[in-house]
Amino acid sequence: MPGPTAGSAGDTSTAPASPADSATPVDATPVDTAAAADAAAAAGATGRAAIVVLGGLVALGPLTTDLYLPGLPAIAEDLVAEPAAVQLTLTFSMFGVAAGQLLFGPLSDRFGRRPPLLAGLVVYTLASIVCVIAPDLTVLIAARFVQGAAGAAGLVIGRAVARDRFEGVAMIRFLASITLISGLAPILAPLFGAQMLRFTSWRGTFGALAALGLLLTLVAFAALRETLPPSARRGGGLTSTLRTMGGLLRNLPFLGLMLTSTFAFGALFGYISGSSVVLQHVYHVSPQTYSLLFGLNSVAIVGATQLNGRVLAPRFTAGALMRTGLAVMIAAGVSLVLVTAVWDLGLVAVCASLFVMMASLGMVLPNSAARALSLVPPQSAGSASALLGTGTFLCGAVVAPLSSLGGSPSAVLLAVVVLSCALLSAASYLLLLRPGRTAPADATEQPAAA
Repeated sequence: MPGPTAGSAGDTSTAPASPADSATPVDATPVDTAAAADAAAAAGATGRAAIVVLGGLVALGPLTTDLYLPGLPAIAEDLVAEPAAVQLTLTFSMFGVAAGQLLFGPLSDRFGRRPPLLAGLVVYTLASIVCVIAPDLTVLIAARFVQGAAGAAGLVIGRAVARDRFEGVAMIRFLASITLISGLAPILAPLFGAQMLRFTSWRGTFGALAALGLLLTLVAFAALRETLPPSARRGGGLTSTLRTMGGLLRNLPFLGLMLTSTFAFGALFGYISGSSVVLQHVYHVSPQTYSLLFGLNSVAIVGATQLNGRVLAPRFTAGALMRTGLAVMIAAGVSLVLVTAVWDLGLVAVCASLFVMMASLGMVLPNSAARALSLVPPQSAGSASALLGTGTFLCGAVVAPLSSLGGSPSAVLLAVVVLSCALLSAASYLLLLRPGRTAPADATEQPAAA
């Protein structure tokens, strides 16, 4: 498989040393040594640039979702629409992200990573411009669907590039680096969106997304190299794509990891969709306090992801880390139900349980993605990434309304939704990755250090 092994996690070069390089005598001249050092530095710089670019591409999803949220009331007033109808701009954007991953994943397996990615970014920029000038809610909803679908190119291709370049611990570290960048997006986006509304209208927030799309297009064109050579690309049309996806879904370890990730994301989406109403209306926190709590929980995910990728992954297997993360996630879900439905311990206990829940996702999500992608060859990585991403956003679209069932805000309902997703995630892992079925998945997860 291409890319460095787990023992070379810190190496971001995309090509192994050539035979000629390996035969270089130890008494090479200083000129040769300097040239090799320059080449290594250039490769490292390219790797860092790729991490920044891919982090920006993955962050495009949460930015697209969260930046305009403070402007939802203004959209309803400006376009003379019901608030519930304006919420469809969020729902259709999530459906667009799910559909877009099913499109761009197989396209990247067939045509390489760069062409579909650049095409998606161009369409994203154009759809954002349509959002800016949308004359009514119908046009805005349609543009949001296209915007979400096109923005999905970065999500799905970013994971496929990680599979092309890395394996084992190195892949986990790469995904952790991307998560560090993209994890800042949900923290900063609502704050930036609220501040932007002081100087511009809701249309200005979509103008900012259009500018970001254009910037990422230019940067990706200049800095992101092709990682899937023509010899490794998958031929065929729709039939071949469906056959590939069908084969992946029949692979029980891959299916188990996909469902584990999907339901873990469901817990995250349940928190995102329900926490604002619950914390502000049930526990009466101010919008500013809610923003701080939301940011703190985002820091929990990012921090746990970095701890997982940089400290724990080299010392423990991905399976062990996933089992630990799932156990912590269930414990946090049970705690959340107890402090809301049984003991009614108030805001501090609820926030503590949510913090632990979000931190556990920093162990479950990157490890499940890395293990799932390690099961497939590079020419199927785009399709595998598409299935991973589509499942999460479809689950999010289904889970999001559940926290608001019954009409009135309920901390107990939020807790039940989060715990249910945690239990389904753990059940998927335990039932479909039984010891007799985990050999293919565990084959690449030996730790780099004892």
